[in-house]
Amino acid sequence: MNADPRPKTVSRASGTEGEARKQRSDGAHARAHLLHAALRLFSEKGFAKTSIRDIAQAAGANVAAISYYFGDKAGLYRAVFTEPLGSARDDIALYNQPHFTLRQSLEGFFSGFLEPLRQGELVQLSTRLHFREMLEPTGLWAEEIDNGIKPAHAALVKVLCRHLGLSKADDEVHRLAFSITGLAIHMFISREVVDAIRPQLFGTPDAVEQWASSLVAYAEAMVAVETARRSHLPDHPAAGAPQLKTASHEKT
Repeated sequence: MNADPRPKTVSRASGTEGEARKQRSDGAHARAHLLHAALRLFSEKGFAKTSIRDIAQAAGANVAAISYYFGDKAGLYRAVFTEPLGSARDDIALYNQPHFTLRQSLEGFFSGFLEPLRQGELVQLSTRLHFREMLEPTGLWAEEIDNGIKPAHAALVKVLCRHLGLSKADDEVHRLAFSITGLAIHMFISREVVDAIRPQLFGTPDAVEQWASSLVAYAEAMVAVETARRSHLPDHPAAGAPQLKTASHEKT
């Protein structure tokens, strides 16, 4: 007879922990199912024309479940608007590091920006919802601009200034930052067009990595063009400096 009670205690604890994990898993699944159903309806009909009852019916849940997980309709809409894509502010640390090379910064920027594309249909619905929010604002888009997009843009501008050797950003640096960001945004808004014209560009397991790698190269080229443009400005240190002789100069 084993008088040691520990095996029995561990067994009970393991069973309790297993049940707790199952409950958490079931709860997470139920919440995600509600979130997906709400995202589809909000993106199709907007906030005002979508009712809690519509969402509950589409998700095969009851209204009380929505109250339990999200509080109310506004809380559910906020979760639907923010969670699938996240906030641009969350990715700043991936690229705004003083010791990073330009390539490392751009790799971090595009890696974080394009990560939601792995969610497939969910991110497409989220993109549609963001456009609908612009047309039928509830205040969340303005909030995201202030709290997410502005800080992320400022961080990218800081990166560009560092690699362009500037102490302060001018309009051209901001224009460059918007253009680099536009490369990534285009992947979201043109997904359906790309699928219609060249579906294999998104149809492979490593498609997001391939896009990110290409966009890094494109952005590097954009920064190189801006660097060259600035080198010819009158107040640039290199402007007016004696040019190195080339073979063609020597012949003349």
